[in-house]
Amino acid sequence: MHITYLPVCGTARTVTRTGPMEDGRYAAEVSSEQRPSTDATPPAGPRPARLSAAAALCAAEGAVLAGFGAYLLLMGLVGDPASPQQAETGGLTLLALAALPLVAARGLLLRRRWSRGPAVITQLMAVPVAWTLVGTGGAMTAAGAALAAVAVTVLVLLVNPTATEALGIGPRNEV
Repeated sequence: MHITYLPVCGTARTVTRTGPMEDGRYAAEVSSEQRPSTDATPPAGPRPARLSAAAALCAAEGAVLAGFGAYLLLMGLVGDPASPQQAETGGLTLLALAALPLVAARGLLLRRRWSRGPAVITQLMAVPVAWTLVGTGGAMTAAGAALAAVAVTVLVLLVNPTATEALGIGPRNEV
């Protein structure tokens, strides 16, 4: 069975359906149409402050990771660590990990819908790190508490309906 949908705005599309099966369920919809990406143009209107705050916090996390990575790499190359190879590897790893929140922050500022995924993943990875830092004691307790506060804050900001709507994420109202 071929059905042609004529939406209110946009182009018509033809969809092939097999109709109801014997048990009353419908088979999956098959379509040859490719939908254009909505990432090319951000949604209309100003960027919500919550989205800007989440982007700023993600950028700060990335900058701190990059700073620690550069420090470890530098100490591995010119300093006198117990294991230069381990310091260099740790520095390169932190520099690579810093890319994720920095790219996510840029995407959030530009209101790209894909950017929420990397931002949320970064925060979910930060929570166990924060827990470990809090458990070590001393000055690392404060660093762990700050990291946990930032991670939870960014998660709350990113699941907020205002932020999801600004990114073009939400329930799909397709025919």
